Amino acid sequence: MRVKTRSVALMGVCVAFAMILSYVESFIPSPVYGVKIGLPNIVTVYLLYKCGAARAGAVSVVRVILTALLFGSVMSLIYSLAGAFLSLSVMVILKKTNLFSKVGVSIAGGVSHNIAQLAVAVAITGVGAVAYYLPTLVLGGVVAGIVVGIAGATVIKRV
Repeated sequence: MRVKTRSVALMGVCVAFAMILSYVESFIPSPVYGVKIGLPNIVTVYLLYKCGAARAGAVSVVRVILTALLFGSVMSLIYSLAGAFLSLSVMVILKKTNLFSKVGVSIAGGVSHNIAQLAVAVAITGVGAVAYYLPTLVLGGVVAGIVVGIAGATVIKRV
């Protein structure tokens, strides 16, 4: 029982920390509309490498839902869940190959997150021209993935 209690406590702390990072990120101005660093994903990268995909996914979903309920909307929930699902799926697959560093896995996660959100935008609006925003979002995903990957790798090494 003690291991289970410790695990639940760790997941709770991780959800709380990811939500705090999400809140802090809301104060960081974005140079390009729709592009964020994705600070809460530091927690996702940490959990993926330290605790496995299931726990990383559980914390990610809980964080997205709670953050949308507290600070967002139904639409932000839809976009965030799509991004989180594809991002984590891609990161899990790439991590299993052992061909990519933590930063490389994070970059793929950042790019795939933005692609998922763009796909949702196209599906919701029915406007394919939204896809012209793809190069900007890919570049933003690469930059964000580098930042999150370096931070995540540092946390993994030190915690």
